Amino acid sequence: MKFKVENFSVEPLSNGVFQKLFLAKFSLNNQPRTWEIVKSHDSVAVLIYNKDSKSFVLVKQFRPPVFFNNKKDGVTYELCAGLLDKDCSIEQTTKEEILEECGFDVPLESINKITSFYSAVGSSGSKQHLFFCQVDESLRVNSGGGVEGEEQIEVVELPINIAKDFIFNEEIPKTPGLMFAFEWYFNR
Repeated sequence: MKFKVENFSVEPLSNGVFQKLFLAKFSLNNQPRTWEIVKSHDSVAVLIYNKDSKSFVLVKQFRPPVFFNNKKDGVTYELCAGLLDKDCSIEQTTKEEILEECGFDVPLESINKITSFYSAVGSSGSKQHLFFCQVDESLRVNSGGGVEGEEQIEVVELPINIAKDFIFNEEIPKTPGLMFAFEWYFNR
């Protein structure tokens, strides 16, 4: 999939749909302080291992903030992930994201929690819940790619034998959650 970016611009945002910007005013050790805070949803992410292809199933997508800050193509490699913005369990959200983004219909009992952690602690401090599951081709029901019309996601299978090199290759834009999940997998 080729991601073609055109007519990129930014403007101040006062009423965001998924994120809200606030200015915190407080004292820390008797010193007045201010801090910009982004209120955003907590999220889930899942490391998917395909037993048949001996590979990790990742997603590749265009991220406007990466494009804005780095002026490269803005495309990142990530774990399958999604916001906790629906009225269902964390595990059910994870199952739905795996199906939407990667095309696998994974039973809930096959989705295992690794841990939870806070991300973007300097701006939003949102919590991410990290999971792991194994899949095989019998669980594939579609090609994934995200919600049509809303997301453009490319599903990528990364062979396990090159994943360790992938972690530390700084030329490949990736998230710290993905790097952490790989380290968990190789050190468990």
